[in-house]
Amino acid sequence: MTAAVLEEYLKRFQTDLDQVVNFWLKYSHDKEYGGFFNCLGKDGKVYDELKYVWLQGRQVWMYSRLYRTMERYHRPEILEAAKTGGAFLQKFARVQTSSGLGKCAFCLTRDGRAVKVQRTIFSECFYVMAMDELSRITHDKEMQADAESMMGQLVHWVRIDSSGLGRPQLPGDQPVNSMAVPMMLLCLVDQLTEGRTEVAEKYKELSEWCVEQILQHIQRDGKAILENVTLDGKELPGCQGRVQNPGHALEAGWFLLQYGHAKGDAQLQKTAVDKFIEVPFHTGWDKQHGGLFYFLDVDGHCPTQLEWNMKLWWPHCEALIAYLMAYRLH
Repeated sequence: MTAAVLEEYLKRFQTDLDQVVNFWLKYSHDKEYGGFFNCLGKDGKVYDELKYVWLQGRQVWMYSRLYRTMERYHRPEILEAAKTGGAFLQKFARVQTSSGLGKCAFCLTRDGRAVKVQRTIFSECFYVMAMDELSRITHDKEMQADAESMMGQLVHWVRIDSSGLGRPQLPGDQPVNSMAVPMMLLCLVDQLTEGRTEVAEKYKELSEWCVEQILQHIQRDGKAILENVTLDGKELPGCQGRVQNPGHALEAGWFLLQYGHAKGDAQLQKTAVDKFIEVPFHTGWDKQHGGLFYFLDVDGHCPTQLEWNMKLWWPHCEALIAYLMAYRLH
């Protein structure tokens, strides 16, 4: 019965993916300035011309990954879309800041002028993913080097000196281990090292550090995954310390499971499933109406995030990926 249900869903997902890719190809490409429109209505009409760098990077990565790994997407128009999107990113994404050239803009005008820069690392993360995956289908060594160069900058900001992010360390602002950071870096390590033994060795220590940082978020005797902890893995006081993000926890579980499988680490795989995939799903699931809450307070207080009870699409996708991976690997 299970195999038949999974097969039925596989066919449905393939159809859905084809529809999504065809929609992107038809409506999202900016044929005048390059890159992709991000704000599209169901009818394909553009309702805002701003181009968000993380979405540009994700679309380049997706086109490239589909072209490389799925035969039915190994088509000239997919390759061309990935290449033109990558060219737009390389030309416009990086911006000049007071700390020098290196930060990526958060969003750009239609013709590539920077509108906003965030004091986080996530635009840069998606830049790395896009450039590395695109380099794999174009065999462009300089592009691969560009991805690794940006990765080096990210690691410097996270582990050595964050001043380049433009976020001063204020006296009342306690340093925090936010789970989003090590889990994204672990995702990037997986991207950069796939099939590359020498590169894997280069990032071996970083991947181990990321895993250690993520595991610190197991709190309350293993009954909760907290989004923010102290740098030495202790619970933070107040709302910041009590916040749970079920989608992030599930995503981290999938990254840990993937890493543990690659390393043959059975205990890490078990921890990934037991703590990061099962616990946040059960604590984050709306037992009355179904669906995963966006944020929760571990002690049951009202979260400070006003959107806490919304049911966003992405945590449910993370849950689907995590559970299918656990079913297949564990």
